Amino acid sequence: MSLKTKFTETFGVEHPIAQGGMQWVGRAELVAAVADSGCLGFITALTQPTPADLANEIAKTRDLTDKPFGVNLTILPAINPPPYDEYRQVIVDAGIKIVETAGSNPAPHLPMFHDNGIKVLHKCTSVRHAVKAQSLGVDGISIDGFECAGHPGEDDVPGLVLIPAAADQIEIPMIASGGFADARGLVAALALGADGINMGSRFMCTVESCIHQNVKEAIVAGDERGTELIFRTLHNTARVASNEVSREVVQILKDGGQFEDVKDLVAGVRGRRVFDEGDVDAGIWTVGTAMGLINDIPTVGDLVARIVGEAESLISDRLAGMVTKSAARIGV
Repeated sequence: MSLKTKFTETFGVEHPIAQGGMQWVGRAELVAAVADSGCLGFITALTQPTPADLANEIAKTRDLTDKPFGVNLTILPAINPPPYDEYRQVIVDAGIKIVETAGSNPAPHLPMFHDNGIKVLHKCTSVRHAVKAQSLGVDGISIDGFECAGHPGEDDVPGLVLIPAAADQIEIPMIASGGFADARGLVAALALGADGINMGSRFMCTVESCIHQNVKEAIVAGDERGTELIFRTLHNTARVASNEVSREVVQILKDGGQFEDVKDLVAGVRGRRVFDEGDVDAGIWTVGTAMGLINDIPTVGDLVARIVGEAESLISDRLAGMVTKSAARIGV
């Protein structure tokens, strides 16, 4: 039995599982391992300091796998924005055929991507934004529930409601993100109307993930309560690991502070130190509530084989076994 969906058919992968872009995490070793497992992995473009570095990371990934993979391009407002056009040109020149966009409206990027045969998977945190992206012509939607790491939007709608609400209005392939870490989540997402799942925190905690072993062990030791929602009062909510820094940020903003009062605490360079050096209190770092479902640090291949195998068993054995034929009525 195989799990064939609109997502696997459209994006040319074996399993309905994606590893979306993650800052400081979406690097060649992890992406190649995800691709080799039959899933869709994404290099995170802006993890690379320059467009030239992105070109090198794409080449490095191709040295490690001959399977399809993509590049994530997250576009966010900034005082000094990265050279997005140059990153986009590198993606095109490198012959990448799948891009995950996130953060802002993908419309300015679609003509160039589509003119070069690139399929675009756009990440959204609400039904209305997913419908808008579909109308713009993206090739797939990644719908992020409130459980997700990073930015869950401001609506606070969890996946149990968000996924079927989106499925009612989305006709193109749609994968579900936020809180997924095992076979039960995959089967649930399919039942709710999604065509697959996106996993971030679960793929962070694998052998091939580049983050420090201390962080992986912290994820294993943590539970579903181990995150904080920062920037709530600034209407730019982000879900990160609960640690000394994130709790301080929450308190400062709760007491009426503004971004200027916490900008040094949330600096990206501090968060990168967490992943590079293993000091889990060095800065803020991203993880989702799926942490409560992560209990080991397997290879990507073992993880995917386990999830797909258990999902097939859940569908063919446990769920199918619950379906019984109604007894024939008397006289019929």
